[in-house]
Amino acid sequence: MTQPGTEPERININNLANCAQWAKKLNVTDEQLREAIQAVGDKATDVEMHLKGARSTTNADRIRDTPDA
Repeated sequence: MTQPGTEPERININNLANCAQWAKKLNVTDEQLREAIQAVGDKATDVEMHLKGARSTTNADRIRDTPDA
């Protein structure tokens, strides 16, 4: 968590080492990390919340929500 008056941590999508570090920390693939950054931006806290929210649904929920289901 960032302290008041400090900048939030950001994930540098152009730095492979930085992406690999964050992917490992968040337990996701590089592709999942990149998709999350495209969806919510590069603030680490936003990316983490997005990924946690994406993992909170069950497969049944995802199947039910697909257009072909």
